[in-house]
Amino acid sequence: MERPQMRISGPVLDAPDVAELTRFYEQLLGWEVEELCGPRPGFPPGDGWSRLRPADRSTKIEIQGEQHYVRPVWPGAPGTQGMQIHLDIWVEDVAAGVAWAIACGATQAEHQPADRDPSRLRVMLDPAGHPFCLWS
Repeated sequence: MERPQMRISGPVLDAPDVAELTRFYEQLLGWEVEELCGPRPGFPPGDGWSRLRPADRSTKIEIQGEQHYVRPVWPGAPGTQGMQIHLDIWVEDVAAGVAWAIACGATQAEHQPADRDPSRLRVMLDPAGHPFCLWS
């Protein structure tokens, strides 16, 4: 059997509040909210689904509501919900990127990799607790 054409179009993040996390990534990345739906009848207020894309439409991030969402713990620890995926976001200036991410609603992770230069890599947490790296 021949492999059909395939490509990864981008991640889908679970969240307890779709609109909040959508607005965070919209501001952080400057991407357009292509679609934002929800909540569905009978579901909590944070339920829904969204898709964001950059102007060139080269990729996307989708966010979907998860009513049983458990905030991940970074770094992982036994008996806790560890991260299952993280985003790597290139920035020209890591310190400026950190300041911008914090202004948008992110927090800097308390734990930073000891073997990495903090002027070139910082682990951040989005409002739902997903880790993401700012790097240069």
